Amino acid sequence: MVSISWIPSDAVTGLTSLPFEHGVAHYDDPPPGVLADLEALRIADGFRFANDLRAWIEVDAGRIVGWGHQGRGHIGATTLRLGARSLTFAAVPLPDLRPEPTVSPTSVRFVQTTGGRTGLAAPRRVSRPPFVQFSAPLAWTTLALTISADGSSSFDVVGASPFPRHWVYDRSGALAAKSGLIDFDGWYRKAFGPHSPWGDEQSPVVLTAVETELERQLSTVIMGGTRRPEHRSIRAGGTLVQQGSPGDELFVLLDGVLTVEVDGEVVAEIGPGAILGERAILEAGRRTSTLRAATNCRVAVAAAGTVDLSALKELSEGHHREDRPH
Repeated sequence: MVSISWIPSDAVTGLTSLPFEHGVAHYDDPPPGVLADLEALRIADGFRFANDLRAWIEVDAGRIVGWGHQGRGHIGATTLRLGARSLTFAAVPLPDLRPEPTVSPTSVRFVQTTGGRTGLAAPRRVSRPPFVQFSAPLAWTTLALTISADGSSSFDVVGASPFPRHWVYDRSGALAAKSGLIDFDGWYRKAFGPHSPWGDEQSPVVLTAVETELERQLSTVIMGGTRRPEHRSIRAGGTLVQQGSPGDELFVLLDGVLTVEVDGEVVAEIGPGAILGERAILEAGRRTSTLRAATNCRVAVAAAGTVDLSALKELSEGHHREDRPH
């Protein structure tokens, strides 16, 4: 299994976002839906960090008689562009952490933490003179892989830094899960020294399901158009749209987790990358569900005509989130 850590569009906030807004620093393109060649993606500057966890077990007559832990962390770089010139700053890896595997009669569980310091130091406030310290925050993921004697396997994300976005791929290279929430502010202020797995802290991570390939394609259309979509923030507990209300806007969930409610009942939870609101456009302009923020959320808002109606019909046929089970 592999996790890839990357910086989505508009994920950086505050004064730190200025280099991104002015083209000096850059956000990352979304990684591929299927991971074919990790090293080629690194050379192409396709991610900031990657955690490549590989392991094996040996089975004899149904009994586990041997095992081994492989894989390692991969570090990207930060590129700054000043006019026609560019400067690349390599990130600084920290030692990969691999505790002893947990062995049972039927399975072995392997855990691996990889990550390091970002490519550029940044100013942050501290409580002692000179009250400003230049240091690079830490980014990481901690993955767990369980291999069973029957040949099956399962994975888990034990923890991850609150920034950037983390995508997780299964052993076939297919995108299998995503971190659902980015907290740039908290990460920028706190992810130093002991506040990491190399100290005494691990940050839990909210994992969400993966959106469809069609949603990834339509998100690119919406976010990459000539007209920049409006961005909207919703606090946890707030409502994006109310069931039964009029509306013809389309939404791309950029960050956070939304619940889909029909007649007061939660029928689905949706994570980053999902496209929402298409059924109101197709069905008489009325919202067929309530979309409520389970966490703080950011959405991009696009006009109904941004996406072709035939694509919206195909998207709606694959969703049916609002259809309550009978």
